[in-house]
Amino acid sequence: MNRNRWLALGALLLLVAAGGAAWQVVVPSPASGALPPIDPGDTEQVALGRDVYAAQCAVCHGARLEGQPDWQVRLPNGRLPAPPHDASGHTWHHPDSQLFAITKYGIGPFAPQDYQSDMPAFEGVLSNAEIAAVLAFIKSTWPREIRQRHDSLNRNAIK
Repeated sequence: MNRNRWLALGALLLLVAAGGAAWQVVVPSPASGALPPIDPGDTEQVALGRDVYAAQCAVCHGARLEGQPDWQVRLPNGRLPAPPHDASGHTWHHPDSQLFAITKYGIGPFAPQDYQSDMPAFEGVLSNAEIAAVLAFIKSTWPREIRQRHDSLNRNAIK
């Protein structure tokens, strides 16, 4: 390999490493202790989450977690409608750490550069415990088989 190719390869590896490091800084790992417990079996946490969801999330994601109509079809402004958080959506396809981070910091840090979304960041609006409670509430509504698949996803998430 000539020198320019080695330099290009080195630059690429450096970018990949920096991106991975940034992800680790922004997205807390459950193993790190930075992610509060998210327990759909904790009735107090679920009750708090239900209240916070009703006050902060239901206006876009629906009172029954159903999302906005045609949530997979872009609006005239190019943005996607709010997805459902029930079993029909894709929320359960993402580990707790990612759901927590997207709720706290918004979509921006995790999306392609010019991607626009109506999903706000809740940092400074909701506490970490309130975000975890909302996620516990959402998870408490999923069927057992979806929760089992999501639990497996969490176990296999980057630690």
